[in-house]
Amino acid sequence: MTTWGIVSMVRGPTEDVLRFAAHHLDLEVDVLYVFMDEPNPRTFQALDDHPRVQVQLCDDAFWQKQGRPRPEKHQVRQSLNATLTYRSTPMDWLAHIDVDEFLWSAKPIAGTLQEVPRHVHAARVRPIEALAGGVDLYKAHIPQSPGRNSLVETLYPTYGAFILGGFLSHVQGKLFVRTGLEKLSFRIHNLYQNKKLLPCKFELPDVDLCHRHAPDWDHWIGHYQFRKNRGSYQAGMAPNVPREQGGLNKNELFNWIEAEQGMDGLRAFYDEMSGADPNIRARLDQHGLLRHRPLDLDKKLAKHFPGTC
Repeated sequence: MTTWGIVSMVRGPTEDVLRFAAHHLDLEVDVLYVFMDEPNPRTFQALDDHPRVQVQLCDDAFWQKQGRPRPEKHQVRQSLNATLTYRSTPMDWLAHIDVDEFLWSAKPIAGTLQEVPRHVHAARVRPIEALAGGVDLYKAHIPQSPGRNSLVETLYPTYGAFILGGFLSHVQGKLFVRTGLEKLSFRIHNLYQNKKLLPCKFELPDVDLCHRHAPDWDHWIGHYQFRKNRGSYQAGMAPNVPREQGGLNKNELFNWIEAEQGMDGLRAFYDEMSGADPNIRARLDQHGLLRHRPLDLDKKLAKHFPGTC
């Protein structure tokens, strides 16, 4: 039987972390490796008590054991923790995902991985992105094609030209990686072997990565400044289209919206791109791009961590 694990670096409220863990335990993950980026005794104890969870606090002693100071960028810490886990796990496959990402599959993931051809070293799962409103609806990933940009602009007429694939966050997805490869190191969306990028073209179309990047306005605006300063909206990212065609990256786009329209402009942007606007949601439905993925997180939380929240 094929075995698989998940590695994730987490921070935030106990309830959020345990919902993430409970969902994947319910998917029958064999081992969940959790690296806590900040101390939270309540979260640590709940995870540590579960037999299929291995939890590690990333304090100063942890980083000293790795022979280096704590990296400043959280993306670097994530990649290092995933690589460390990969090199020691006994699992057949390892996936590196974030605490706001939830795998979804209609059939057991172990069976799906068992069917991957032996020569394939990694399998990509594409994201679907949560719509606003907490109704278990997601916008589907639109594969790269000559008509993708035109479709995105049809769906999102004001800001679609600036947003790759119509997603507020990444379109690359995440990887399941077959273990046993030498000199392998993780990045957030890619792999390196012998310090060279390792092509990962094989995909798992029957597995979704439900990304709850911006499930409501309060969540999105609450994370907005961090993402601009240090996360997926930071300066220096590539624009969606070439600059000579008017392209802006998200950081530049948001600075422009703030300067011209302030908070009202940001809210209008969010309502369009998150599908809070009913006209946008209707267009997504018309083009067959809505996905219903009821995660039932509170039910799974009560099942796997009873009495903790």
